Amino acid sequence: MLLYVTLGSNDIPRARSFYDAVLPVLGYRRQRESDEEIGYAADGDTRCRFWVVVPYNHRKATIGNGSMVALHAESRADVDAFYAAALAHGGTDEGKPGLRSFHANFYAAYVRDPDGNKLSAVCERPE
Repeated sequence: MLLYVTLGSNDIPRARSFYDAVLPVLGYRRQRESDEEIGYAADGDTRCRFWVVVPYNHRKATIGNGSMVALHAESRADVDAFYAAALAHGGTDEGKPGLRSFHANFYAAYVRDPDGNKLSAVCERPE
């Protein structure tokens, strides 16, 4: 359904350091880069699906109240690793890894990147 997602940043080098450490845990790697944007894709994907950009109008990037990007994780261990990598590279806690009430196997962690964008990693597999 979604073609790609973009998040704004006020500091692309800082964002690159964060996402280069966090997204590979979930199978995404930086595939494109310029002074104003970085793009991530899964190995073998022909298109970047996750972009971090300086806003097109060059105004300050701000976070959306109620906005969040949820990323698929293959395992609960990947959720745990995502959370640990995010906190180790400038992210902040928004919800430790664990089962959530959405259904019996909804295992998720929530963080904010250094710009304040909210992210989650979710595994829905039983373990």
